[in-house]
Amino acid sequence: MKVLVMNCGSSSLKYQLINMENEELLAKGIAERIGIEGSFVKHETTGKEKYVIEEPMEDHKAAIKIVLDALVQEEYGAIKSMDEISAIGHRVVHGAEKFVGSVIINEEVKKTLEECSEIAPLHNPPNLMGIYACEEILPGVPMVGVFDTAFHQTMPATSYIYALPYELYEKHGIRRYGFHGTSHKYVALKAAEMLNKPIEELKIVTCHLGNGASVTAVKNGKSVDTSMGFTPLEGLAMGTRCGDIDPAIISFLMGKEKITIDEVNNIMNKKSGVLGISGVSSDFRDIEEAADAGNERAQLALDVFYHKVRKYIGAYAAVMGGLDAVVFTAGLGENSFVARKEICSGLEFLGIKIDDEKNNIRGEETIITTDDSKTKVLLIPTNEELMIARETKELVGNK
Repeated sequence: MKVLVMNCGSSSLKYQLINMENEELLAKGIAERIGIEGSFVKHETTGKEKYVIEEPMEDHKAAIKIVLDALVQEEYGAIKSMDEISAIGHRVVHGAEKFVGSVIINEEVKKTLEECSEIAPLHNPPNLMGIYACEEILPGVPMVGVFDTAFHQTMPATSYIYALPYELYEKHGIRRYGFHGTSHKYVALKAAEMLNKPIEELKIVTCHLGNGASVTAVKNGKSVDTSMGFTPLEGLAMGTRCGDIDPAIISFLMGKEKITIDEVNNIMNKKSGVLGISGVSSDFRDIEEAADAGNERAQLALDVFYHKVRKYIGAYAAVMGGLDAVVFTAGLGENSFVARKEICSGLEFLGIKIDDEKNNIRGEETIITTDDSKTKVLLIPTNEELMIARETKELVGNK
């Protein structure tokens, strides 16, 4: 069974083709600048040279057509015919309270996703574009929606209810939803496997740290709390997002700066975070370089970020009544030994002892604590696409 995984952004499309008989990656790639001049596809079939296709892509349908053609191309393709694609798994960012797990996509599901677009205007519309395009190009091929929010639907009301008038939750669905769920689920399961313990017996804090970042408390295999909220703006300081702030700042800024709510939203989402503090970049690599060169604001941005992650780890240990493991994943979590060490500094009271030699590594599955560390810290590269493919296989196989 071969599953095509699709992750559609507003002007991009990431994809992987995976053979689910042995979970072998057959091909992967990304289409960029969809609807923009200079669009192209970077395609790579396992065992073959990378290939770049420079063609106009006016919409997602055109991009998907180019991707499918690349997959069956004789020289650099991965399969002989599109008939070999058994199912398509789509990453969908927001499923609100409608979906507690992955679902086979039908008319009712598509209608619900349209409704969810109101609270995820940047994410759900392009996800839907990919669904409609695949439906048109590959009619009859079953499709599955895998939601970033679904893993967090196990949170208790004490974790997801905001202290606003309850009728606002009932009327508008204003509550904490959480995101990066597919990644948090994948690395939590992998951590249990690496520790050789049932996930149902573990208390794990998973740290998905990239330009967008979130921390999740996973108790007995279920998400019980997470840092992102109604939108991905809540929680940690991120690349360009402010994370947790006093909500009164919004009206204060509107009055002092004479700006609109849209302008405040733009500041909080695109001009804040480590970019806003450092004034250097939203890329942690650039900020680390500037800090090493003596830039005090760059160092402050890093210290604020480390502090926020550390604070959430401690809070979630309290929420779960203990801690067995901490997992670092995503771009920064997987590649910065400095970030991992700094975040864990001061967490010795939780039984964490970092081994500097083991921690001096990038992008490999490993345990980075000393042998006598009571709480283990793991580095696990995330694989959201494989998680989506697994969920797709499970649903389509049971169909």
